[in-house]
Amino acid sequence: MFVDRVELFVKGGDGGRGMVSFRREKYVPRGGPDGGDGGDGGSVIVIADANADNLAPLLHKKHWRAKSGDPGGTSLCAGSDAGDLIILVPPGTTVRDRDRGNLLKDLVENGDTVVVGKGGKGGKGNKYYASATNRTPREFGPGEEGEERWITLELKVIADAGLVGFPNAGKSTLLSRLSRATPEIADYPFTTKTPNLGIVSLGGDAVFVLADLPGLIEGASQGVGLGHEFLRHVERTRVIIHLVEPFPMDESDPIANYHAIRKELSLYNIPMTEKPEVVCVSKAELTGSDEVRARLETDLCHEVFLVSSVTGQGLAQVVGKAAQLIAEMKEQERKAKEKTKRVEFPTESAVRTGPMPETESETLP
Repeated sequence: MFVDRVELFVKGGDGGRGMVSFRREKYVPRGGPDGGDGGDGGSVIVIADANADNLAPLLHKKHWRAKSGDPGGTSLCAGSDAGDLIILVPPGTTVRDRDRGNLLKDLVENGDTVVVGKGGKGGKGNKYYASATNRTPREFGPGEEGEERWITLELKVIADAGLVGFPNAGKSTLLSRLSRATPEIADYPFTTKTPNLGIVSLGGDAVFVLADLPGLIEGASQGVGLGHEFLRHVERTRVIIHLVEPFPMDESDPIANYHAIRKELSLYNIPMTEKPEVVCVSKAELTGSDEVRARLETDLCHEVFLVSSVTGQGLAQVVGKAAQLIAEMKEQERKAKEKTKRVEFPTESAVRTGPMPETESETLP
């Protein structure tokens, strides 16, 4: 079962209470306070793990509570800190505070982490409260309570390329032909209800991840059909491979169907329409498919591929074009990260621009 959205209650562990204790030895009857501090409570941490593929393992465990810290001991012995409680999720998961709605972290890459329930600090032992006027304090810190909240985990599939198109356009068949993925395939709409991922080999070690995404219909940006369940997965793809069925079962115009999907992408999230796109007319084995391709190419004023998952026609060209665009996108992302790092960690020469002060009274800005 594929699960891409869950709500969880998380609570960090409480801090351990401080100890009230006094040193008592044979020749030191009034040795003073020696109560130790309590240990810190454990935190609840969400970590992106590449070995996780969806949120199904979290579906039947709604409450996550970290352990509390141990209380302080005598002889200034501090209580042990509690271990953190780890929740593993797939990369591409967003973590939000359910009630406030604010984004806590977007866990994009393997190993990304976010603390969702911070553990409480341990309380101070009575030694901490000793003073010149209070040599036998009986005060102690009870320990802080751990942070608690409801969080929403939402998975947006991360793939290099995503197959989009109206239901029954041939996306699942194409994925099974280009990779070893085995999605459900049938001749009726909405066979694919959850994303399917496949690895497309380009020869040698060169590969890219291809996602077969649920079919889209008009009104999806308002939640019609699979609506947002589909669109949020498209957000994570670098390149869109848009499949257009030449002869839809409902006898609609394939050119109009193409523009309908582009409209839904635009209404949901404008930047999605700026993703590189490879447009293909599927089912090339059908008579008249090439005429539909020519019409669409004239309408768009750029190359449109004609492909067939049955005969293999055009598949190599589509894979090659997609791989080229993916490589370009990765290079842009790499340069953007380098630019961000330079801004966050400027060099000394970048910070000290302009002349040095000429007199002792002048100071650097």
